Amino acid sequence: MSSDDNGAARAWWPLFEVFVRGKRGLNHVHVGSLHAPDEQMALHNARNLYTRRNEGVSIWVVKAEDITASSPDEKDPFFEPSGDKVYRHPTFYSIPDNVPHM
Repeated sequence: MSSDDNGAARAWWPLFEVFVRGKRGLNHVHVGSLHAPDEQMALHNARNLYTRRNEGVSIWVVKAEDITASSPDEKDPFFEPSGDKVYRHPTFYSIPDNVPHM
């Protein structure tokens, strides 16, 4: 296989989105994207590319085609239904001063 054939094969590798959870964080954070032939190779490449300085404790790789997301252009109509549910907002009770992080 020539180097041109190898490059053509890579062009067909699926795109993966990479999420890393840092040592101090509780949530995984999107850090970037990469192409890989399969999930295991995507995980190894993500480790090598996005945690070179030992900054993560957990990595998720997800095929980009498997992600369904809302569009920022549709923000108002998509999230508007929650605006009329005032009971979801913590405005109907008081929080004691000794309760941290609220």
